[in-house]
Amino acid sequence: MILKRFYDEKLAHASYLVGCPGAGEACIIDPNRDLNQYIEAAQSQGLRITKVTETHIHADYLSGSQELAEITGAELLVSDEGDADWKYDSSIKATLLKDGDSFRIGALRFDIWHTPGHTPEHITHILTDEATSPEPVAAFTGDLVFVGDVGRPDLLEEAAGLTGTAEPGAHQLFQTLQRFKSLPDSILLWPAHGAGSACGKSLGGSPVSSLGYEKLTNWGLRHTVEQDFVNDVLAGQPEPPAYFAQMKARNKKKFSSIKTRTQATQLTDPTQATGAIVLDVRPSMNYLGEHITGSLHAPVALQGFTIWAGWFVPYDQPIVVIALSESDATQAIKDLRQIGLDQVVGYYTEKALRSFDNLTSTPSVPANTCNIAEGHLLDIRGLGEYVLHNHPESTHVPMGYIQKNTDKIPFNQRTFVHCQGGARSPVAIAVLEHLGHRDLVNIQDGLLGFNLVAPEATCAK
Repeated sequence: MILKRFYDEKLAHASYLVGCPGAGEACIIDPNRDLNQYIEAAQSQGLRITKVTETHIHADYLSGSQELAEITGAELLVSDEGDADWKYDSSIKATLLKDGDSFRIGALRFDIWHTPGHTPEHITHILTDEATSPEPVAAFTGDLVFVGDVGRPDLLEEAAGLTGTAEPGAHQLFQTLQRFKSLPDSILLWPAHGAGSACGKSLGGSPVSSLGYEKLTNWGLRHTVEQDFVNDVLAGQPEPPAYFAQMKARNKKKFSSIKTRTQATQLTDPTQATGAIVLDVRPSMNYLGEHITGSLHAPVALQGFTIWAGWFVPYDQPIVVIALSESDATQAIKDLRQIGLDQVVGYYTEKALRSFDNLTSTPSVPANTCNIAEGHLLDIRGLGEYVLHNHPESTHVPMGYIQKNTDKIPFNQRTFVHCQGGARSPVAIAVLEHLGHRDLVNIQDGLLGFNLVAPEATCAK
């Protein structure tokens, strides 16, 4: 058996190639839209991709399953569980899977378990290598069980707007986990996400674990009282990015062919940006120093780039990118496509900024040099960070919810913006400027710069 894990750091997303050398075939599980990585990996092992499958309708990235099946000729296999709202579109050419079904490549058998709770249609692929043992060797758990955590059951309510689904989902998740714990302790768990994902609240950084170890250490699997589990799993979940609702809606529909993807070109004339959303992906130091007034901002080099862009960049408008270099622009376009932001019509390099006449800069100062009495202090960290430790004179609006809470941020005062350590506040400043705010100041060292007494838990940037 050949097993290869692919990991997108910015999405904290894992996908997998499982191959049978004897049959010369491979299966791809939960692929994203970076299709070449799977094709090249299979070819390097002398394998042909014959099956593409996924554990559920994903919320945090746009699936590459349909496109990968199209260009490789592989069979597409997806869940047929869940209610009518969570079925894949009937126009998708796919083999539908239910609890108790199985498929195989050579001596490798994948048994399908319906594992609802995170979403109603979620399935887990239980792998047995029949050439070596009749016992299952691994489970591809999707968003059911992570290293150190379990999938959140509130996304349908929080991100997709399906009111009243969180608590029933939590009860369902508890029942699913009780069944899942009946598998052999030796089975390896390969989840779809790692640390940093918004699909849970305490995901670990290890790429793989075992069921036995998780039963000892994973808070979700250690619960034995259902209501206690429900209370725990619904408490303290991070704010889901706004684009999650887009992904849920798009991932169950038939995609247009990969051949129709828009190709972005390098631009030089400022008028070519007319009518487009401008996304500045340069380092924040460059953005604050000089940028196009009203442009959005997310540094492509930082891990949060894809999620930050997904919070604010609209899906129904053309996009132009401002980047330090052509290679940075290419990377940004690739990352944006991972969440379905396909309308990037072109990009400018930093040199082209000299051609624009609507440029501005934003002051960036250490916390201990600013007089917050001159204006308004805005804390844009997540709720989990804020409740642990905050400045007593601050107003709290999580960065992703600025557009929904404009009434809390006055236009007629200077606004000092801070996060934890300075990485996110320039992104929030761009959103505020895009909404019309002008008297903005970035606190470059964040809450840490105020030298307040803080718990050790506030070390995250």
